[in-house]
Amino acid sequence: MQQREEKQLESALESIILRVNDLKSSIAAMIFKVENEYDTMNWPTFLDNYALLSGHLTSLSKILSHDKCPPLRNLTILPLMLSPERDEQLAQVTEHRVSTFAHDIVPDYLRTKLEPMAETKMNQLEHKAASLTYDNAQKQVAAYQKVVSHIWDIVSKSREEWEVESSSRGNAQQNSNVADTDMLVAAVSMGKGLKMVGNPNGQPGPTGCMVPPPGRPGSGPGPMPPSTQPMTMNKAPSAIKTNIKSATQIHPYSR
Repeated sequence: MQQREEKQLESALESIILRVNDLKSSIAAMIFKVENEYDTMNWPTFLDNYALLSGHLTSLSKILSHDKCPPLRNLTILPLMLSPERDEQLAQVTEHRVSTFAHDIVPDYLRTKLEPMAETKMNQLEHKAASLTYDNAQKQVAAYQKVVSHIWDIVSKSREEWEVESSSRGNAQQNSNVADTDMLVAAVSMGKGLKMVGNPNGQPGPTGCMVPPPGRPGSGPGPMPPSTQPMTMNKAPSAIKTNIKSATQIHPYSR
């Protein structure tokens, strides 16, 4: 009878270790994807990985609740040897997570009950759940469902608005030309592309501007323009002719 129980225990432990290793590998793969492939990872892929974890946990629960699996709660693990020195075999078995099996870590690794603070908190929650009436529980469930539904409506509405905005941006017609804009800015700021043309007096000047002719030599300065603003050539010439002569200026200190 004892040998039979030992064989069942060994078989159950082997199955549990295999399932735990599969679960550990899936968790490590999921953490790697979240940390290194977050820019290309989408929601369906995340849900697939989560479903894989859920499947491993379900398989592990089935093994633990199977009839052939002995009740592990009735078993106790006792340390055979405690030493502060490094144990290479222990490090290899635990994948270098535990290198020594000393007195300070044995209560944590071989604990069969929760920590006192966690146990107190768990007892409080269990007492609160047991004292809750059926009507109050149904009211709280209905309130939570209402909040979740409201949040779901907000998220769905925001998603629809985002999709509509994205589609409208993709179908928007272009109403400007970048090349023409750059050419216009270069012409206004640096005069690029502007041509110099002659004015009525045969002297070069900016396009559309008149440059006043200088005065004759020996006759003093030429006539001053009526305004400091440039006159455009597109205006019709005035029909009134004027002849303005500069008066002879007598310098008081002339020799």
